[in-house]
Amino acid sequence: MARPREFERDEALRSALGVFWSKGFAGTSTDDLMQAMGIGRQSLYNAFGDKRQLYLEALGAYLQEAIDGHLARLNAPASALDGIRSVLVGLIPEDAHQRGLGCMGVSSVGEFGSTDADVADLRARAARRLTVGLIARIKEGQAIGDIDRSLDPAKAAGFVQITMTGLQVSARAGAKLSELTALAGFAVDRLKSL
Repeated sequence: MARPREFERDEALRSALGVFWSKGFAGTSTDDLMQAMGIGRQSLYNAFGDKRQLYLEALGAYLQEAIDGHLARLNAPASALDGIRSVLVGLIPEDAHQRGLGCMGVSSVGEFGSTDADVADLRARAARRLTVGLIARIKEGQAIGDIDRSLDPAKAAGFVQITMTGLQVSARAGAKLSELTALAGFAVDRLKSL
């Protein structure tokens, strides 16, 4: 009979995610991971493979949860503009420490660029999901006249996503809550019909 694992895998993954989010891939040691996860080296390798495999799984889990949250905020309000505003403002935690973490997905761009195909693929799949949702809401807003009908929906969705990235990088760089919230509102105003 196989010996049962001495830890909860999902909790350990969540702990590893927190370390990678805070320190990045290169800045995280195996010892950091073992300490945060509360497991030994062999248990880490048996359950998750090597550090890179663990990072990919943690990044995938992070992106899945983040995009699910963005889409829920995007689609909850009746107004498309309010949905887009909710996505942008939802990126800006009130807690300064949490805000200072920025986005693990955006941080992976800074760390890996496009040099790691697996990391780039995870980000691309997440971005496609968000793009589809944004385009649908933008078209909906254009149909009722809330969003400028002269805007190309795909380009407007790209503008929102670039704004999201900018807000998250600015948050990590220490921008204040009030500044980030004002910029989110400014971006939404650029989509309005005149």
